[in-house]
Amino acid sequence: MIIYNETFVVDEGIHEQWLAWVKENHIANIIATGDFQSHQILRVLNSPNEGVTYCIQYFTDHVDKHEHFMLYHMNPLHIAHNQQFENRFVLFNTLMEQIN
Repeated sequence: MIIYNETFVVDEGIHEQWLAWVKENHIANIIATGDFQSHQILRVLNSPNEGVTYCIQYFTDHVDKHEHFMLYHMNPLHIAHNQQFENRFVLFNTLMEQIN
């Protein structure tokens, strides 16, 4: 299983509004690309960062699906996110492989 992880550190004053928007828009649009089968949202409880830290993990069976997403879909989705919450969050991405 391949996991594409987005970690967001969100200003505390808007994190509830941000989370609602992400659930209704950002995640729905990423899943609609067909590159990922499912997702989960996690809140980091012991983050050293100021603000509220969330991880959104998207699951797929193939690395090429992630590569397709990055090439064709990521930029417009992140532009929309930045327009909605400019300077109110920090984002970093990680690509992982599940080992069991």
